[in-house]
Amino acid sequence: MKLMPRSAFGQTVSLIGVLLLVNQIVAYASMAIYIIQPSSQQINQLLAKQIRVVFIDIKDVVMSPQMAQAFHRETGIGVYREHEAMQLGLANADYYPYRSMEMSKLLNGPAEVRISQGEEYLFWIRPPQAPSLWVKIPLSGLEEANLLPLIVVLMVIGGMSVVGGWLFVRQLNRPLRALQRAANQVGRGEFPEPLEAQGTSEVVAVTHAFNHMSKGIKRLEEDRNLLMAGISHDLRTPLTRIRLATEMMSDQESFLKEGIESDIEDMNNIIDQFIDYIRHDTLDKRELANVNELVDEVVLAERISGREFVVNLAQTPLVPIKYIAIKRALVNLVQNALRYTQGTIYISTRYDKVAKMVAIDVEDEGEGMNPEDIELLFKPFTQGDKARGTEGSGLGLAIIKRIVDSHGGQITLANRQQGGLQATIKLPIK
Repeated sequence: MKLMPRSAFGQTVSLIGVLLLVNQIVAYASMAIYIIQPSSQQINQLLAKQIRVVFIDIKDVVMSPQMAQAFHRETGIGVYREHEAMQLGLANADYYPYRSMEMSKLLNGPAEVRISQGEEYLFWIRPPQAPSLWVKIPLSGLEEANLLPLIVVLMVIGGMSVVGGWLFVRQLNRPLRALQRAANQVGRGEFPEPLEAQGTSEVVAVTHAFNHMSKGIKRLEEDRNLLMAGISHDLRTPLTRIRLATEMMSDQESFLKEGIESDIEDMNNIIDQFIDYIRHDTLDKRELANVNELVDEVVLAERISGREFVVNLAQTPLVPIKYIAIKRALVNLVQNALRYTQGTIYISTRYDKVAKMVAIDVEDEGEGMNPEDIELLFKPFTQGDKARGTEGSGLGLAIIKRIVDSHGGQITLANRQQGGLQATIKLPIK
Protein backbone atom coordinates (compact mmCIF):
# COMPACT_ATOMS: atom_id res chain seq x y z
CA MET A 1 0.00 0.00 0.00
CA LYS A 2 1.38 3.43 -0.99
CA LEU A 3 1.46 6.01 1.78
CA MET A 4 1.50 9.01 -0.56
CA PRO A 5 -1.89 9.97 -2.04
CA ARG A 6 -2.27 9.63 -5.79
CA SER A 7 -3.97 12.98 -6.45
CA ALA A 8 -1.90 16.11 -7.06
CA PHE A 9 -3.97 17.87 -4.40
CA GLY A 10 -3.13 15.29 -1.72
CA GLN A 11 0.52 15.10 -2.73
CA THR A 12 0.93 18.89 -2.57
CA VAL A 13 -0.66 19.14 0.88
CA SER A 14 1.45 16.21 2.10
CA LEU A 15 4.59 17.83 0.70
CA ILE A 16 3.79 21.08 2.52
CA GLY A 17 3.26 19.15 5.75
CA VAL A 18 6.55 17.24 5.39
CA LEU A 19 8.51 20.40 4.56
CA LEU A 20 6.98 22.15 7.55
CA LEU A 21 7.88 19.25 9.83
CA VAL A 22 11.47 19.22 8.57
CA ASN A 23 11.66 22.99 9.07
CA GLN A 24 10.45 22.70 12.67
CA ILE A 25 12.93 19.91 13.42
CA VAL A 26 15.82 21.91 11.96
CA ALA A 27 14.73 25.01 13.91
CA TYR A 28 14.54 23.07 17.18
CA ALA A 29 17.92 21.38 16.55
CA SER A 30 19.51 24.74 15.74
CA MET A 31 18.08 26.23 18.93
CA ALA A 32 19.40 23.32 20.96
CA ILE A 33 22.90 23.49 19.43
CA TYR A 34 23.44 27.24 19.33
CA ILE A 35 21.36 28.49 22.30
CA ILE A 36 20.41 25.80 24.80
CA GLN A 37 23.69 23.86 24.80
CA PRO A 38 26.00 26.91 25.24
CA SER A 39 23.79 28.23 28.02
CA SER A 40 23.86 24.84 29.77
CA GLN A 41 27.66 24.72 29.48
CA GLN A 42 27.98 28.19 30.98
CA ILE A 43 25.81 27.18 33.94
CA ASN A 44 27.92 24.04 34.50
CA GLN A 45 31.15 26.07 34.44
CA LEU A 46 29.69 28.55 36.94
CA LEU A 47 28.66 25.72 39.26
CA ALA A 48 32.07 24.07 38.95
CA LYS A 49 33.82 27.33 39.93
CA GLN A 50 31.61 27.69 42.97
CA ILE A 51 32.40 24.11 44.00
CA ARG A 52 36.13 24.84 43.73
CA VAL A 53 35.68 27.95 45.88
CA VAL A 54 33.98 25.88 48.56
CA PHE A 55 36.75 23.25 48.52
CA ILE A 56 39.84 25.43 48.06
CA ASP A 57 41.55 23.62 50.93
CA ILE A 58 40.52 19.99 51.30
CA LYS A 59 41.53 20.09 54.95
CA ASP A 60 38.81 22.73 55.53
CA VAL A 61 36.10 20.62 53.96
CA VAL A 62 34.26 20.25 57.24
CA MET A 63 33.45 23.78 58.31
CA SER A 64 32.56 24.86 61.78
CA PRO A 65 28.85 25.53 62.30
CA GLN A 66 29.48 29.27 62.61
CA MET A 67 31.45 29.40 59.32
CA ALA A 68 28.89 27.28 57.52
CA GLN A 69 26.05 29.53 58.64
CA ALA A 70 27.93 32.70 57.65
CA PHE A 71 28.91 31.24 54.24
CA HIS A 72 25.33 30.13 53.61
CA ARG A 73 23.95 33.50 54.67
CA GLU A 74 26.21 35.41 52.30
CA THR A 75 26.13 33.12 49.22
CA GLY A 76 23.12 30.85 49.70
CA ILE A 77 25.45 27.87 49.19
CA GLY A 78 25.25 25.12 51.78
CA VAL A 79 27.37 22.03 52.42
CA TYR A 80 25.54 19.11 54.08
CA ARG A 81 26.01 15.51 54.89
CA GLU A 82 23.72 13.17 53.01
CA HIS A 83 21.15 12.64 55.80
CA GLU A 84 20.87 16.39 56.30
CA ALA A 85 20.60 17.00 52.58
CA MET A 86 17.81 14.44 52.35
CA GLN A 87 15.81 16.34 54.92
CA LEU A 88 16.39 19.66 53.11
CA GLY A 89 15.04 18.46 49.75
CA LEU A 90 17.59 16.13 48.16
CA ALA A 91 15.10 13.28 48.34
CA ASN A 92 12.78 15.14 45.92
CA ALA A 93 15.52 16.16 43.47
CA ASP A 94 15.79 14.58 40.01
CA TYR A 95 19.00 13.01 38.76
CA TYR A 96 20.48 14.47 35.52
CA PRO A 97 22.96 12.08 33.84
CA TYR A 98 24.14 14.56 31.17
CA ARG A 99 24.87 17.34 33.67
CA SER A 100 26.55 14.81 35.99
CA MET A 101 28.84 13.74 33.15
CA GLU A 102 29.71 17.34 32.26
CA MET A 103 30.33 18.23 35.91
CA SER A 104 32.60 15.21 36.30
CA LYS A 105 34.75 16.52 33.42
CA LEU A 106 34.94 20.02 34.94
CA LEU A 107 35.81 18.79 38.45
CA ASN A 108 38.21 16.08 37.27
CA GLY A 109 36.40 13.30 39.09
CA PRO A 110 33.08 11.46 39.47
CA ALA A 111 30.34 13.92 40.37
CA GLU A 112 26.58 13.63 40.66
CA VAL A 113 24.10 16.40 39.89
CA ARG A 114 20.50 16.56 41.00
CA ILE A 115 18.00 19.39 40.57
CA SER A 116 14.91 20.24 42.60
CA GLN A 117 12.36 22.94 41.89
CA GLY A 118 10.15 24.39 44.59
CA GLU A 119 10.22 27.88 45.99
CA GLU A 120 13.84 27.91 44.82
CA TYR A 121 15.65 26.30 41.86
CA LEU A 122 18.34 24.22 43.58
CA PHE A 123 21.34 22.35 42.24
CA TRP A 124 22.54 19.46 44.44
CA ILE A 125 26.07 18.39 43.60
CA ARG A 126 28.14 15.54 45.11
CA PRO A 127 31.72 16.67 44.34
CA PRO A 128 34.67 14.33 43.84
CA GLN A 129 36.59 16.31 46.51
CA ALA A 130 34.15 15.11 49.21
CA PRO A 131 31.93 12.20 48.07
CA SER A 132 30.19 12.08 51.46
CA LEU A 133 28.92 15.66 51.20
CA TRP A 134 26.31 17.41 49.09
CA VAL A 135 26.64 21.04 48.02
CA LYS A 136 23.39 22.95 47.57
CA ILE A 137 23.64 25.88 45.13
CA PRO A 138 20.54 28.04 44.49
CA LEU A 139 20.22 29.81 41.12
CA SER A 140 17.69 32.62 40.99
CA GLY A 141 15.98 33.46 37.69
CA LEU A 142 16.39 29.93 36.37
CA GLU A 143 13.33 27.71 36.04
CA GLU A 144 12.67 24.29 34.61
CA ALA A 145 11.99 24.57 30.87
CA ASN A 146 8.33 24.12 30.05
CA LEU A 147 8.09 22.83 26.47
CA LEU A 148 4.29 22.82 26.38
CA PRO A 149 3.93 26.41 25.06
CA LEU A 150 6.58 25.73 22.42
CA ILE A 151 4.82 22.54 21.34
CA VAL A 152 1.47 24.35 21.19
CA VAL A 153 2.97 27.16 19.10
CA LEU A 154 4.61 24.69 16.71
CA MET A 155 1.35 22.75 16.36
CA VAL A 156 -0.64 25.93 15.71
CA ILE A 157 1.89 27.13 13.12
CA GLY A 158 1.94 23.70 11.49
CA GLY A 159 -1.85 23.47 11.42
CA MET A 160 -2.23 26.96 9.97
CA SER A 161 0.40 26.20 7.34
CA VAL A 162 -1.30 22.96 6.28
CA VAL A 163 -4.73 24.63 6.18
CA GLY A 164 -3.29 27.51 4.17
CA GLY A 165 -1.63 25.08 1.77
CA TRP A 166 -4.89 23.14 1.48
CA LEU A 167 -6.83 26.29 0.61
CA PHE A 168 -4.17 27.35 -1.89
CA VAL A 169 -4.07 23.97 -3.65
CA ARG A 170 -7.87 23.75 -3.59
CA GLN A 171 -8.09 27.10 -5.34
CA LEU A 172 -5.40 25.98 -7.78
CA ASN A 173 -7.25 22.73 -8.58
CA ARG A 174 -10.68 24.33 -9.04
CA PRO A 175 -10.23 24.98 -12.80
CA LEU A 176 -8.85 21.44 -13.19
CA ARG A 177 -11.99 19.98 -11.63
CA ALA A 178 -14.14 22.09 -13.95
CA LEU A 179 -12.05 20.82 -16.85
CA GLN A 180 -12.55 17.24 -15.69
CA ARG A 181 -16.35 17.64 -15.49
CA ALA A 182 -16.45 19.21 -18.94
CA ALA A 183 -14.30 16.42 -20.40
CA ASN A 184 -16.68 13.82 -18.93
CA GLN A 185 -19.61 15.64 -20.54
CA VAL A 186 -17.90 15.64 -23.93
CA GLY A 187 -17.17 11.93 -23.48
CA ARG A 188 -20.91 11.34 -22.98
CA GLY A 189 -21.75 13.26 -26.16
CA GLU A 190 -22.75 16.47 -24.39
CA PHE A 191 -21.10 19.77 -25.25
CA PRO A 192 -20.98 22.31 -22.41
CA GLU A 193 -20.42 26.03 -22.77
CA PRO A 194 -16.76 27.09 -23.22
CA LEU A 195 -14.91 27.06 -19.93
CA GLU A 196 -13.70 30.28 -18.37
CA ALA A 197 -9.91 30.46 -18.52
CA GLN A 198 -8.62 30.94 -14.99
CA GLY A 199 -5.78 29.74 -12.79
CA THR A 200 -2.11 29.46 -13.64
CA SER A 201 -0.79 30.09 -17.13
CA GLU A 202 -0.42 26.35 -17.76
CA VAL A 203 -4.03 25.67 -16.74
CA VAL A 204 -5.25 28.59 -18.86
CA ALA A 205 -3.42 27.15 -21.88
CA VAL A 206 -4.96 23.72 -21.32
CA THR A 207 -8.42 25.30 -20.92
CA HIS A 208 -8.08 27.15 -24.24
CA ALA A 209 -6.94 23.95 -25.94
CA PHE A 210 -9.88 22.03 -24.47
CA ASN A 211 -12.40 24.66 -25.58
CA HIS A 212 -10.96 24.52 -29.09
CA MET A 213 -11.11 20.71 -29.10
CA SER A 214 -14.68 20.66 -27.77
CA LYS A 215 -15.77 23.15 -30.42
CA GLY A 216 -14.17 21.03 -33.13
CA ILE A 217 -15.80 17.82 -31.91
CA LYS A 218 -19.19 19.53 -31.72
CA ARG A 219 -18.85 20.81 -35.28
CA LEU A 220 -17.77 17.35 -36.45
CA GLU A 221 -20.77 15.80 -34.69
CA GLU A 222 -23.15 18.28 -36.30
CA ASP A 223 -21.66 17.62 -39.74
CA ARG A 224 -22.00 13.88 -39.24
CA ASN A 225 -25.63 14.21 -38.17
CA LEU A 226 -26.35 16.41 -41.17
CA LEU A 227 -24.62 13.96 -43.48
CA MET A 228 -26.53 10.98 -42.10
CA ALA A 229 -29.83 12.85 -42.26
CA GLY A 230 -29.16 13.73 -45.88
CA ILE A 231 -28.20 10.18 -46.78
CA SER A 232 -31.25 8.72 -45.05
CA HIS A 233 -33.50 11.21 -46.83
CA ASP A 234 -31.94 10.49 -50.19
CA LEU A 235 -32.27 6.73 -49.62
CA ARG A 236 -35.89 6.87 -48.50
CA THR A 237 -36.97 8.78 -51.60
CA PRO A 238 -36.13 6.00 -54.10
CA LEU A 239 -37.40 3.41 -51.63
CA THR A 240 -40.75 5.21 -51.57
CA ARG A 241 -40.86 5.21 -55.37
CA ILE A 242 -40.07 1.49 -55.43
CA ARG A 243 -42.88 0.85 -52.94
CA LEU A 244 -45.32 2.81 -55.11
CA ALA A 245 -44.17 0.82 -58.13
CA THR A 246 -44.83 -2.47 -56.38
CA GLU A 247 -48.41 -1.38 -55.73
CA MET A 248 -48.90 -1.28 -59.49
CA MET A 249 -47.65 -4.83 -60.03
CA SER A 250 -50.17 -7.46 -61.16
CA ASP A 251 -51.46 -10.31 -59.03
CA GLN A 252 -49.35 -12.75 -61.04
CA GLU A 253 -46.27 -11.01 -59.64
CA SER A 254 -47.43 -11.14 -55.99
CA PHE A 255 -44.49 -13.34 -54.93
CA LEU A 256 -42.01 -10.85 -56.35
CA LYS A 257 -44.01 -7.99 -54.83
CA GLU A 258 -43.84 -9.48 -51.34
CA GLY A 259 -40.08 -9.95 -51.64
CA ILE A 260 -39.53 -6.37 -52.72
CA GLU A 261 -41.73 -5.00 -49.92
CA SER A 262 -39.84 -7.13 -47.40
CA ASP A 263 -36.53 -5.79 -48.68
CA ILE A 264 -37.85 -2.23 -48.45
CA GLU A 265 -38.88 -2.77 -44.81
CA ASP A 266 -35.44 -4.18 -44.01
CA MET A 267 -33.73 -1.22 -45.63
CA ASN A 268 -35.93 1.24 -43.72
CA ASN A 269 -35.12 -0.56 -40.47
CA ILE A 270 -31.40 -0.41 -41.27
CA ILE A 271 -31.64 3.33 -41.95
CA ASP A 272 -33.48 3.81 -38.65
CA GLN A 273 -30.73 1.93 -36.85
CA PHE A 274 -28.07 4.13 -38.43
CA ILE A 275 -29.92 7.22 -37.27
CA ASP A 276 -30.38 5.78 -33.78
CA TYR A 277 -26.68 5.02 -33.57
CA ILE A 278 -25.46 8.49 -34.43
CA ARG A 279 -28.01 10.37 -32.32
CA HIS A 280 -26.99 11.14 -28.73
CA ASP A 281 -30.30 12.51 -27.51
CA THR A 282 -28.41 15.64 -26.57
CA LEU A 283 -31.63 17.66 -26.50
CA ASP A 284 -33.14 15.36 -23.90
CA LYS A 285 -32.65 16.30 -20.26
CA ARG A 286 -32.08 13.82 -17.51
CA GLU A 287 -34.87 13.39 -15.04
CA LEU A 288 -35.35 11.21 -11.99
CA ALA A 289 -37.30 8.15 -13.08
CA ASN A 290 -38.42 4.82 -11.69
CA VAL A 291 -36.89 2.00 -13.77
CA ASN A 292 -39.67 -0.35 -12.63
CA GLU A 293 -42.25 1.83 -14.38
CA LEU A 294 -40.05 1.85 -17.49
CA VAL A 295 -39.86 -1.97 -17.45
CA ASP A 296 -43.66 -2.21 -17.10
CA GLU A 297 -44.11 0.03 -20.16
CA VAL A 298 -41.75 -2.04 -22.28
CA VAL A 299 -43.25 -5.38 -21.23
CA LEU A 300 -46.78 -4.09 -21.87
CA ALA A 301 -45.79 -2.98 -25.38
CA GLU A 302 -43.99 -6.25 -26.25
CA ARG A 303 -46.62 -8.69 -24.95
CA ILE A 304 -48.33 -8.47 -28.34
CA SER A 305 -45.70 -10.94 -29.56
CA GLY A 306 -47.55 -13.70 -27.72
CA ARG A 307 -44.43 -14.72 -25.77
CA GLU A 308 -44.42 -15.26 -22.03
CA PHE A 309 -42.72 -12.69 -19.81
CA VAL A 310 -41.66 -13.26 -16.20
CA VAL A 311 -41.10 -9.95 -14.43
CA ASN A 312 -39.45 -9.60 -11.02
CA LEU A 313 -39.16 -5.99 -9.85
CA ALA A 314 -37.26 -5.07 -6.70
CA GLN A 315 -37.52 -1.84 -4.75
CA THR A 316 -35.10 0.60 -6.37
CA PRO A 317 -34.31 4.30 -5.90
CA LEU A 318 -34.99 6.89 -8.57
CA VAL A 319 -32.31 7.16 -11.26
CA PRO A 320 -31.40 10.28 -13.31
CA ILE A 321 -31.81 9.13 -16.92
CA LYS A 322 -32.87 10.27 -20.35
CA TYR A 323 -36.11 8.33 -20.27
CA ILE A 324 -36.68 7.87 -24.00
CA ALA A 325 -33.07 6.80 -24.62
CA ILE A 326 -33.02 4.16 -21.87
CA LYS A 327 -36.41 2.92 -22.97
CA ARG A 328 -35.04 2.52 -26.51
CA ALA A 329 -32.08 0.53 -25.15
CA LEU A 330 -34.34 -1.78 -23.12
CA VAL A 331 -36.71 -2.27 -26.06
CA ASN A 332 -33.75 -3.29 -28.26
CA LEU A 333 -32.64 -5.89 -25.70
CA VAL A 334 -36.13 -7.34 -25.40
CA GLN A 335 -36.64 -7.41 -29.16
CA ASN A 336 -33.28 -9.16 -29.62
CA ALA A 337 -34.37 -11.83 -27.14
CA LEU A 338 -37.72 -12.22 -28.94
CA ARG A 339 -36.11 -12.35 -32.38
CA TYR A 340 -33.29 -14.79 -31.71
CA THR A 341 -34.76 -17.17 -29.11
CA GLN A 342 -37.82 -19.17 -28.20
CA GLY A 343 -39.33 -19.58 -24.76
CA THR A 344 -39.83 -17.30 -21.79
CA ILE A 345 -38.25 -13.86 -21.40
CA TYR A 346 -37.17 -12.93 -17.84
CA ILE A 347 -36.89 -9.27 -16.84
CA SER A 348 -35.85 -8.16 -13.36
CA THR A 349 -34.52 -5.12 -11.53
CA ARG A 350 -32.25 -4.88 -8.49
CA TYR A 351 -30.31 -2.31 -6.50
CA ASP A 352 -26.59 -2.69 -5.81
CA LYS A 353 -26.06 -0.67 -2.62
CA VAL A 354 -22.28 -1.11 -2.70
CA ALA A 355 -21.81 0.21 -6.25
CA LYS A 356 -24.84 2.54 -5.87
CA MET A 357 -26.25 1.39 -9.19
CA VAL A 358 -29.64 0.12 -10.35
CA ALA A 359 -29.50 -2.94 -12.61
CA ILE A 360 -31.97 -4.21 -15.22
CA ASP A 361 -31.54 -7.84 -16.28
CA VAL A 362 -33.03 -9.28 -19.50
CA GLU A 363 -32.65 -13.08 -19.80
CA ASP A 364 -33.77 -15.55 -22.42
CA GLU A 365 -33.80 -19.33 -22.88
CA GLY A 366 -31.78 -19.50 -26.09
CA GLU A 367 -28.60 -21.41 -26.79
CA GLY A 368 -26.25 -18.72 -25.48
CA MET A 369 -23.08 -17.63 -27.27
CA ASN A 370 -19.38 -18.31 -27.48
CA PRO A 371 -17.82 -16.27 -24.61
CA GLU A 372 -15.05 -15.10 -26.93
CA ASP A 373 -17.60 -13.49 -29.26
CA ILE A 374 -19.65 -11.68 -26.62
CA GLU A 375 -17.45 -8.58 -26.29
CA LEU A 376 -17.28 -8.22 -30.07
CA LEU A 377 -21.07 -7.75 -30.22
CA PHE A 378 -20.77 -4.21 -28.82
CA LYS A 379 -18.76 -3.07 -31.84
CA PRO A 380 -20.71 -1.53 -34.75
CA PHE A 381 -21.60 -3.78 -37.69
CA THR A 382 -20.83 -6.93 -35.68
CA GLN A 383 -23.47 -9.65 -35.69
CA GLY A 384 -23.88 -12.68 -33.50
CA ASP A 385 -23.05 -16.23 -34.43
CA LYS A 386 -25.43 -18.63 -36.08
CA ALA A 387 -27.00 -19.52 -32.76
CA ARG A 388 -28.29 -15.95 -32.42
CA GLY A 389 -29.15 -15.33 -36.08
CA THR A 390 -27.52 -13.11 -38.68
CA GLU A 391 -30.24 -10.66 -39.74
CA GLY A 392 -30.01 -6.93 -39.16
CA SER A 393 -27.26 -4.35 -39.54
CA GLY A 394 -25.26 -5.30 -36.46
CA LEU A 395 -25.90 -1.93 -34.77
CA GLY A 396 -28.41 -2.99 -32.10
CA LEU A 397 -26.02 -3.66 -29.21
CA ALA A 398 -23.70 -0.84 -30.32
CA ILE A 399 -26.66 1.56 -29.99
CA ILE A 400 -27.48 0.20 -26.54
CA LYS A 401 -23.88 0.52 -25.37
CA ARG A 402 -23.69 4.07 -26.70
CA ILE A 403 -26.81 5.04 -24.73
CA VAL A 404 -25.69 3.35 -21.51
CA ASP A 405 -22.17 4.80 -21.74
CA SER A 406 -23.64 8.28 -22.10
CA HIS A 407 -25.29 7.76 -18.68
CA GLY A 408 -22.03 6.65 -17.05
CA GLY A 409 -23.45 3.13 -16.76
CA GLN A 410 -22.38 -0.37 -17.78
CA ILE A 411 -23.81 -3.08 -20.02
CA THR A 412 -22.68 -6.69 -19.91
CA LEU A 413 -23.61 -9.96 -21.60
CA ALA A 414 -23.12 -13.38 -20.06
CA ASN A 415 -24.30 -16.94 -20.66
CA ARG A 416 -26.77 -18.28 -18.08
CA GLN A 417 -25.98 -21.51 -16.27
CA GLN A 418 -29.39 -22.91 -17.16
CA GLY A 419 -28.95 -21.88 -20.80
CA GLY A 420 -29.58 -18.70 -22.66
CA LEU A 421 -28.10 -15.22 -22.48
CA GLN A 422 -28.35 -12.56 -19.77
CA ALA A 423 -27.99 -8.87 -20.65
CA THR A 424 -27.52 -6.45 -17.74
CA ILE A 425 -27.79 -2.67 -17.81
CA LYS A 426 -26.40 -0.86 -14.73
CA LEU A 427 -27.21 2.81 -14.17
CA PRO A 428 -25.68 4.99 -11.42
CA ILE A 429 -28.14 6.64 -9.03
CA LYS A 430 -26.10 9.86 -9.12
